[in-house]
Amino acid sequence: MKNIEIKITGPTEMLPHYGSADAAGADLRACIDSSVTLQAGERKLIPTGLKMAIPRGYEGQVRPRSGLAVKKGLTVLNSPGTIDADYRGDVQIILVNLSSEAVTIERGDRIAQIIFSPVIQADFTLCDTLDETSRGSGGFGSTGVQ
Repeated sequence: MKNIEIKITGPTEMLPHYGSADAAGADLRACIDSSVTLQAGERKLIPTGLKMAIPRGYEGQVRPRSGLAVKKGLTVLNSPGTIDADYRGDVQIILVNLSSEAVTIERGDRIAQIIFSPVIQADFTLCDTLDETSRGSGGFGSTGVQ
């Protein structure tokens, strides 16, 4: 396991927390002074009160919480959002309300989750042709649904 150094700009209860022993994602909380309401179709940037030093060769992936998505229609826009290893600013979550009703976020609500994953940077080589495959250039839906 990699150690992630965290600077808290809010209270310590805002620290990421794994909900179970085998949870892949650690919950991120809303670090807001007062409640925030998202109207149907609206998106807002919600601070977490955290800054992180992610080790080189890793990224933080910000993902939605399934319970918020199914119960309230809230999800993370730009999902998964990437936090690069060299970013040291405030971690903020772009939440969008995809439901038909307003949803209110309170201070300390678990609004997203973060997963840390290794990153491989590619070397790019220009070429005139690519190798052939059975799929070829077939794109969206080209392999069917069953």
